Amino acid sequence: MTLTPIGKSLSAFLLTGLCLTAAQAQNIAVVNGRPIPKERADLFIKELERQGQQSSPELASLVRQELVDREVLLQEAERRGLPAKAETRFQIETARTQILIQSLVQDELSRNPVTDDEISQEYKRMTAGQSTEYRARHILVESQDQARAIIGRLKKGEAFEQLAKQLSKDPGSAGNGGDLDWASSDTFVEPFSKAMASLKKGGLTTEPVQTQFGWHVIRLDDVRETAPPPLAEVRTQIVEGLQRQKLSNFQQSLRGKAEIK
Repeated sequence: MTLTPIGKSLSAFLLTGLCLTAAQAQNIAVVNGRPIPKERADLFIKELERQGQQSSPELASLVRQELVDREVLLQEAERRGLPAKAETRFQIETARTQILIQSLVQDELSRNPVTDDEISQEYKRMTAGQSTEYRARHILVESQDQARAIIGRLKKGEAFEQLAKQLSKDPGSAGNGGDLDWASSDTFVEPFSKAMASLKKGGLTTEPVQTQFGWHVIRLDDVRETAPPPLAEVRTQIVEGLQRQKLSNFQQSLRGKAEIK
């Protein structure tokens, strides 16, 4: 059958329409002749969903508008010749480098993930040996003679808490009767911690203890062994630490193989 001129025109129109429909299926919009691929929008939405957004027609519409706005601004930046500026090129290259390095980091961690056995071993290492905590009180004064006089008064039966409130110059503990709450020995300066740790429960220093803060009279009220935190509480911290170690080793390995002049 031979098509009339009108029939030929109609066929061409229909074919063009089909091509446009196919092209539109691959793009979410065309801005000044430049298409915005649907794949770009899909990846944008996927990232938003990863951040907690719920997929919906409204979200897709917002993403389309955002990408159109970006394309309009991008084309204007190109029209003004901004990509040719040295500063702009440097910023683009810096961003590109950061993105590629971050992608490499994620790829390496996916290829060499932290295992449950590694987490278990690191947890054992972290919690090896229990930590001792002390509940102590102290009275801080300016001179050794003052401290010795306080020790004498305590031996005669005066209340430690009352003397601390009256005489201690430590503003953090004086109001609480000299109470320093539960703390490990490494919380305190060395002369204080050594004297405190040498006492038995309920014991009182028989000689004043000197630090850079002054002279201390110390009473040890209680001692306890602290249990390590459960693995569930520190698992994230352990995983992050092991990941940092793996990435450090990976970087050192690459550096060792690189030819650097």
